[in-house]
Amino acid sequence: MSIDTQTFRDAMACVGAAVNIITTDGPAGRAGFTASAVCSVTDSPPTLLVCLNRSASVWPVFSQNQALCVNTLTAGQEALSNIFGGKTAMVERFSAADWQQGETGCPRLVDALASFDCRVSQVVSVGTHDILFCEIIDITRHATPEGLVWFDRRYHALSRPAG
Repeated sequence: MSIDTQTFRDAMACVGAAVNIITTDGPAGRAGFTASAVCSVTDSPPTLLVCLNRSASVWPVFSQNQALCVNTLTAGQEALSNIFGGKTAMVERFSAADWQQGETGCPRLVDALASFDCRVSQVVSVGTHDILFCEIIDITRHATPEGLVWFDRRYHALSRPAG
């Protein structure tokens, strides 16, 4: 039995996920995109995975740079997510927020909930996407109490419990 694309996408809309802006900078240039397909792999060594469509305009840049920063967004950063998720020019994307240079040289969002500065350690191709396994070099966390998730095709704020 084959699952059609729309059925899969409708079911995945039921799976909430953090909203992230993935950035890179290096010999191939600077680029960034919005992603919810990010998750932890292991804590020894600390590793994340990021899924990136090989037809995306940013794919060649990420493929060549082999370093990235996963910037997890806070509630209130929906507009920034939309800018990085659309067809906006790279220079305009990066001018929409304040950035610092991370350990790998990748842009780290100053007011992200958390930023994971990584080197790509392995790439696995599945269907239309590359799965980038990213060994974490440095982590920056902020005390912002609200995260941002994508669920049911829209943004939702998540608050930390009091206490």
